[in-house]
Amino acid sequence: MSQELIWGVDLGGSKIECAVLKHDTLEVLFRERISTESEGGATHIVSRIATILENAKQATGHSPKVLGIGSPGTLDVSLGLLKNSNTICLNGFPLKVELEAAIGIPVRIANDANCFALAETTLGVVYEQCPNAKVIFGVILGTGVGGGLVVNGKVLNGLHGICGEWGHIELDPLGEDCYCGKKGCVEQVISGPALERYYTRLSGSHLPLHEIALRESYDEHAAATVNHLVEMFGKGICKVINVLDPDAIVIGGGVGNLKALYEDGPAEIEKHIFNHAFHGKLLKPGLGDSAGVFGAAMLVRD
Repeated sequence: MSQELIWGVDLGGSKIECAVLKHDTLEVLFRERISTESEGGATHIVSRIATILENAKQATGHSPKVLGIGSPGTLDVSLGLLKNSNTICLNGFPLKVELEAAIGIPVRIANDANCFALAETTLGVVYEQCPNAKVIFGVILGTGVGGGLVVNGKVLNGLHGICGEWGHIELDPLGEDCYCGKKGCVEQVISGPALERYYTRLSGSHLPLHEIALRESYDEHAAATVNHLVEMFGKGICKVINVLDPDAIVIGGGVGNLKALYEDGPAEIEKHIFNHAFHGKLLKPGLGDSAGVFGAAMLVRD
């Protein structure tokens, strides 16, 4: 029975979620969330993962042979250390080695955006609307900007483990400084905080992004901010499309809730794409915040 189950953990900055699914039907047998307690440091986070895994073992009466982990940041394949994580204490930490030592089984780690893309391909909106899609790009547009790539049902990590990291493509060479060391990265232009700063520069007042979107019809500064998002999204995502030419793009994160991306985004893409028209699909995700943990479990579904 243990071989017929797949086990995944979604490691977030504030919560850790574990799910156990049947391999064949993908029926969820167990699902639980606990706090990450990242203030305790990287080693404490490992202990928290071990705790929720033990909860899952007790609830199901089974033990995993291998565990899938969706993690913020990326595993540096040459050094075995985590990098580019917004859970700062994990950067430079040998997460895979330490976790395998703690739980006694092999671990497969992928960036959380890759897990998002894999879950939406396998279980979510791509599965429902584009079942024959071969190349899927999963976009995270939220507090940060990231992406994940799935080809023929498999996550592509790349040589350096940075496949899909379009959030750090330079979009505005005169733009704001980014923590990565460059200026005007996609993340510094169309992430949620970046769009809020853009609105503040125009209007002189601060509003959260969801309120800016609600004011679009009567607030000229809100309308300009949404137009800025669509324009810059088109320019940024076309750099990805011109290289990968995906069948579908799934847009997750809070910014992905803005309807203008889906209504006006295709026309903006057509201004920049190396083709006379854009035939791909821009899709809203279907799994909500379940995508991360389901995608992590999919990592071990051979």
